Amino acid sequence: MQYAFFPFFLILSLFAAGCSQRDSDRHYDGKALFQQQCVSCHNAEMPPVTAPDEAAPPMMAVAFHVKDFMQVDNPAEKRPRFIAFVTDYALHPSAEKSFCDAQSLESYGLMPSLEGRITRPELEAVAAYVYDTYTKEAFLQRMEEANAFAMLPEGEQIARRNGCFVCHDTVLQKVGPPFTAVAERYADAETIAEGIRNGSRGKWEASRNVPMPAIRVLDAEQLSTLSHWIAGLKR
Repeated sequence: MQYAFFPFFLILSLFAAGCSQRDSDRHYDGKALFQQQCVSCHNAEMPPVTAPDEAAPPMMAVAFHVKDFMQVDNPAEKRPRFIAFVTDYALHPSAEKSFCDAQSLESYGLMPSLEGRITRPELEAVAAYVYDTYTKEAFLQRMEEANAFAMLPEGEQIARRNGCFVCHDTVLQKVGPPFTAVAERYADAETIAEGIRNGSRGKWEASRNVPMPAIRVLDAEQLSTLSHWIAGLKR
């Protein structure tokens, strides 16, 4: 009997060892875990949008603060040190460990422990995502993009905020006709506004089978601004 059960027992042991190995090599999605565990308290925007009743400091501020105050002899040590610190602090927070100033600690209070809500490997993935995402280079790029967006005509800003450029381009044919072609065909902004508000189908040969959906998320002022911008693109 012992010999009969030995191969089965051996197979189970090897299977368990294989599962354990696969679990140790498991890849955790730091971004997804960050969205699940952190954004309910920390503002994730870069640059951040602050609010008087925010529960915790913006994550960009946290990341920059820890990076600035964490002293290392070798720059290559900074990322693993950051990950280790954030992981340990999230599981066992204390005022003694914190890099926050006294005023911030008094304002926000000490963060609650995440022990029991998230595992250490998951937290390490979150910390790695935070370290790699909230960089000064990325911040400067976002600011340049924001400044460039602010220089666009208001009508184009509305179009880009509301996804119009997913189907349209200013001069190129995409899923829908280019805005310059719309401006050429229709004489006034009111006609263009009606097409945006109510949608249309089959009016353009290149996109005959693709309907233009009715866009009802814009208020009257936004719709007027957008339609006048499109009308102004007439060559």
